[in-house]
Amino acid sequence: MSERKAMLVLHGKQAMNEDVRAAVGIMREQGWQIDVRLTWEGGDAQRLVTEALAAEYSHIIAGGGDGTLRDIAEAMGLAATEASLVLLPLGTANDFAKAAGIPLEPAQALALLDQPARAIDLGRAGDQLFLNMATGGFGSQVTANTSEDLKKVLGAAAYLFTGLSRFTELQAAAVELTGPDFHWQGEVLALGIGNGRQAGGGHELCPEALADDGLLDIGILPAPQEVVGALKELIGGEGLYVRARLPWVEVKSAQGLDINLDGEPMHGESLRFEAVPAALRVHLPADSPLLSRPG
Repeated sequence: MSERKAMLVLHGKQAMNEDVRAAVGIMREQGWQIDVRLTWEGGDAQRLVTEALAAEYSHIIAGGGDGTLRDIAEAMGLAATEASLVLLPLGTANDFAKAAGIPLEPAQALALLDQPARAIDLGRAGDQLFLNMATGGFGSQVTANTSEDLKKVLGAAAYLFTGLSRFTELQAAAVELTGPDFHWQGEVLALGIGNGRQAGGGHELCPEALADDGLLDIGILPAPQEVVGALKELIGGEGLYVRARLPWVEVKSAQGLDINLDGEPMHGESLRFEAVPAALRVHLPADSPLLSRPG
């Protein structure tokens, strides 16, 4: 593999992004060969990753929102490649990138190509891999129901707007979680199973998560008895959360549970989540909060 050869897999709607074009130009002037490919429809990101690895690209750049980043990270994780990943966050929420300290300015994000790659974990749910977080309960409903048009107008605040407008629909889900030396059963308003720290446009369900510790962080917001109490805790409280850090956890729900997997919906009565240690090499800032051993 060429050490300075990268393929940028860019979400199609970012094709005319002048900041991205300028950032690519800067890195080319510094000796990087960067070839750009655009996604158009579902499955394109995975296909382009396969083509990049077959062509022996040493680096792959994921340019887009959280869903695009997940698709590319998953494809690379499944391929068990030595190629490394650079994240170019161009979405509305950019939850994993923000928690990792990755700059949102394209030129600064692409400059991470010159940082050493670090091995990080991925999460696994069934036969799917995820980069950031699996969320369940009301938070996942808000993420799924926030329209693209609203996100264009309000940015990350669109998630809060949707959540407040749908607060009367708030319903708890009865779940049972089991893991090594861990068991919790009850009704939840929100559930986070995180490799990263935040989801839904900035809500930190797993504020202490590390991406390289071989574990998943569990954040459970139990359903309080009074809706007023629930609103108070959702806005400003941390005290109600139940937390754990586990290599795997099984979640069961008799009525079925809707899960949002970095933007990918899942539904099931019994789901198993596990950490896949050192599954992917990623270029992160040396002082990234998601690294247990900053370097």
